[in-house]
Amino acid sequence: MLNRSSVVAAVVLMGVTAGALPGLAQKVYTKQDYTQAERWMSYNVMGLVHHTIRGVSYLASGRVFFVDPGVGGTAYMIADPAKGTVAAAFDNTKLATALKTANADTNATAAKLGVNDYNELPNGGFSVTTNEGVFDCDAAVTACKEEPKPPSEEKTAEKPGARRPGRRHAGEANLSPDKKLAAFIRDNNLWVKVVATGEARQLTTDGVEDYGYATDNAGWQHSDGAILTWSADGKKIATFQQDQRKTGLMYLVPVTNRHPKLEAWRYPLVGDKDVTMIEPVVIDVATGKVVRLKIAPLEHRSMECDDVSCDGDGRWSDVEFSPDGTRLALVSTSRDHKDEWVKVADTATGEVHDVYHEHVGSYYGWQAKNDWKVLWDSNEFLWASERSNWAQYYRYDLTTGQLKNQVTHGDGPVFQLSYVDEKARVIYFTATGKEKGVDPYFEQLYRVGLDGKQQTRLTPEAAEHGITAAPDGSSFVDVYSTPQTPKVAVVRDTNGKVLVTLAKQDISQLVAAGWKPPVPITVKARDGKTDLYGLLVKPTDFDASKKYPVVDYVYPGPQDGSCGGPEARSFSATRGDDQALADLGFVVVCIDGMGNPHRSKSFHDAHASRPQDMGDDTIPDQVAGVKDLARQYPWIDAQRVGIWGHSGGGNATVSAMFHYPDFFSVGWAESGNHDNRDYEDDWDERWAGLEVIGPDGKSNYDAHANQNYAQNLKGHLMLAHGTMDDNVPPNNTLLVVDALIKANKDFDLLLIPNVHHGYGDATPYVMRRRWDYFVKYLAGGTPPTDFAPKSSEEIAKAYYAAQ
Repeated sequence: MLNRSSVVAAVVLMGVTAGALPGLAQKVYTKQDYTQAERWMSYNVMGLVHHTIRGVSYLASGRVFFVDPGVGGTAYMIADPAKGTVAAAFDNTKLATALKTANADTNATAAKLGVNDYNELPNGGFSVTTNEGVFDCDAAVTACKEEPKPPSEEKTAEKPGARRPGRRHAGEANLSPDKKLAAFIRDNNLWVKVVATGEARQLTTDGVEDYGYATDNAGWQHSDGAILTWSADGKKIATFQQDQRKTGLMYLVPVTNRHPKLEAWRYPLVGDKDVTMIEPVVIDVATGKVVRLKIAPLEHRSMECDDVSCDGDGRWSDVEFSPDGTRLALVSTSRDHKDEWVKVADTATGEVHDVYHEHVGSYYGWQAKNDWKVLWDSNEFLWASERSNWAQYYRYDLTTGQLKNQVTHGDGPVFQLSYVDEKARVIYFTATGKEKGVDPYFEQLYRVGLDGKQQTRLTPEAAEHGITAAPDGSSFVDVYSTPQTPKVAVVRDTNGKVLVTLAKQDISQLVAAGWKPPVPITVKARDGKTDLYGLLVKPTDFDASKKYPVVDYVYPGPQDGSCGGPEARSFSATRGDDQALADLGFVVVCIDGMGNPHRSKSFHDAHASRPQDMGDDTIPDQVAGVKDLARQYPWIDAQRVGIWGHSGGGNATVSAMFHYPDFFSVGWAESGNHDNRDYEDDWDERWAGLEVIGPDGKSNYDAHANQNYAQNLKGHLMLAHGTMDDNVPPNNTLLVVDALIKANKDFDLLLIPNVHHGYGDATPYVMRRRWDYFVKYLAGGTPPTDFAPKSSEEIAKAYYAAQ
């Protein structure tokens, strides 16, 4: 599910609305009021912030390439940590000329080359990747030559009435480590092509419809891209034959003025008797020999995400080849995510050795982005566990599964395993909440021995640290900032010493335009004891003598929070439309509640592991938090509180309006998963557990299905949904609509034809309607009738101009 989404095409409005708030002065908002608010949208302020580096990558030489947009255009830079220098990677004017000579269709100019990747070549030259392709250039940049393009993936033949929506993962092809071969799916079987010649060769032969190889289908995420993991030498592929022959179908019908085309695909739901299963295989690329692992079919699950491919690169996440390709380590996950098994397979015979099993009473993991890693040289593996109430890394024997020692220590969960130095027997990792007096959501970088000794903090700044490790672990790029202070990018050595500064973000133009940073807030949770953290955005023309209504942005997780994860605590000129909405006369807040991640296991478990607890949606903490803010700040009006969210936040918004109807008076709910029995199986069966039907025929999932509480609605509620939402199917919202009608309740409904979970070109329209809704019903004002936000096309041009 998505958190704060870029949500936006033609729109249908349905519903019944009521009058403005009684007893409030009726402010008539003008087009200028809305235009002034819109100036704080990201597409209007990106050009006011300079030196926000991107595309950081280590080169084979140990140097660091990065892209640095500045006032006069985009610079492409290389830093040398050994020398402490930063210099241009190439002459922009020369490269623009060379690229146009190599490909007449390129739009490259000296100011905007469009380079998004850079690599060193053995002859002293370099290669760059643009939207037009990959170009090899000489060191003097006198000429560039375009490389052959990887073959596009094949489209699997479809039966009439079926459709497999567009690609979500792995780009155009799943490339081998040396990029010479491209794996793809054709007619439910796995093939490879030689990139240089396009010569194709079939690897599997027994794949059939709904029982094919390397299939990318998690219900809500589906495409024709191949999901697999290559061995380091590119000689073997680990993938699976996916059995979804008994998996139920999901159906959507587009809005047309002629016969519509039914869209259907396999989409397992919570409680289904039959869900998608995978049968692991290892394929010899040269011979096409398929070795099936000698284990029972596995649940289509992952430790780290709601799919089997978690990083957007088409890699099967829970498997890892040994360096010589003779063994394959894998982790299998139970349907309810309470059990995890570590196994090691012989890739020649398919024999599988069970190594380790961990059972958790609620659900396993999600705190650490890297839950496990094999240390092949020492025959060990690292494993993240929350058995101590904090996610920590532990070291195990890969043969016996016996615990050797706990590696990381102290309060605060580990977040990311940045690098493992097997020779020096140390690991580098990031964690949150380990330092007193530092925001508990800020990542810090640490080093610790594999024996668990000498854990050391390497990043002294009280900030969010985004870490990129060198391939050999000799240094780390650290981009650090806070929501209030701009980003600084440096390269550190293994002791944390700064070797070279890459760039410092320049926000002087942003500040001169009147920008104000969000205010960090700390409030008490529902129990009156636990500290909760969040951000508060005030109008840029804030007047402390006034009373401001509150708009609470909510996302209940449990895989994320209203304010986002650690990375979301870095500096950003905008956070969605928070500042724009605030400038229309509101205080906008986000509060991470109990049940959101990146704290302790007990904190994360607060509203998960049972369906009745999932219905909590952090709303008791939102209520307690806003009330606490009103006690801290006299300019907050806790009698006028609105709430909104998208996806899980849409669900939580409706939950708030139904369970706390005397506190929340206005709600805007987008694309909510209001009854998780109408959502894909993997997501909620992790967080709430399996569905249980009692002797009376009632489901334990009834307790958190929003439609069952529709009779409680008192305030103004807008329900919005895309009619072709293949993530959260629109039935979720229509169940609530049906219940509200039956309860004789007034409400509003916005259906956006032919858009998915995000709203595409209709996003600006939906945003404007959301502003209108809060202005009318929460602020008691009259929205303008002549304001139109920038179109998607105008927004795209603005983003391009700022790059």
